[in-house]
Amino acid sequence: MKKILFSIVLLFLTANLAISASIESEVREFASREYPNDSKMEQYIYKKQIAAYNYLITVKDLEVKKFASREYTYDYSMQKYIYDKQLAAKSYMKTVADIEIKTLAIRDYPHDYSMQKYIYDKQLAAKRYMAAVTNKNAKIKATRKYPYDYSMQKYIYDKFAY
Repeated sequence: MKKILFSIVLLFLTANLAISASIESEVREFASREYPNDSKMEQYIYKKQIAAYNYLITVKDLEVKKFASREYTYDYSMQKYIYDKQLAAKSYMKTVADIEIKTLAIRDYPHDYSMQKYIYDKQLAAKRYMAAVTNKNAKIKATRKYPYDYSMQKYIYDKFAY
């Protein structure tokens, strides 16, 4: 039993070392491509990429991690940036109150929480703007033309009203 357990642990450690060597090699090549004639910048990029990789192997939200990985397959630093940005936007979208606009944002960008947040904020501001406008004729034209897009309603309203 001890031999089997020892063999499993040894196999696991060997696999981890092989993966680590592969990642290290991949990151060194990435840094070299980024700054082929600047060894100090290569070292800086290498350290930054390794730190980002080590961060990414600890993250919990695998959906967001997969999104970040698809966006920047070979750049761990950018994956980390995208992961953090997406995770913050995902948390934000859980707290929003206007269900109509939230639904629009999710429909347009079902897997991109940063874009959902951007669309939500833009549409909400435009919806509030349209609720306060005073030129009824311009408002009717705008809402008829774009009944579900408050941002476009605002654009059309401003075009007709001013």
